[in-house]
Amino acid sequence: MAENASTAMGTAASLQDRMIEALQSVIDPELGIDLVNLGLIYGMSLTDGVATVTMTLTTVGCPISQVLENMIGTALEKLPEIDEVKIDIVWEPVWSPSKMSRYARVALGYHMG
Repeated sequence: MAENASTAMGTAASLQDRMIEALQSVIDPELGIDLVNLGLIYGMSLTDGVATVTMTLTTVGCPISQVLENMIGTALEKLPEIDEVKIDIVWEPVWSPSKMSRYARVALGYHMG
């Protein structure tokens, strides 16, 4: 039984990795950096074929929020386990440049400190 649990956990981990990889293909058209490296993705889950992505935006009223949601849906629905994508936009915790990966900060010329 422990072997089956371990296999299931391995499958879940690989699905999570593939979901992250898919989201890394979603490039913010204004910034030219993917949503994962921008630190906009706060969490993901999958239940009965429905992927829920919890994320934020850099600003309230972001003019490209619908474009990003469509891009996320297109990227994730390529995975065979995902039939539908729901986006949960949250404002807590508040996004700040400190949430960006080192790669994104360097690419955007942002220096922390």
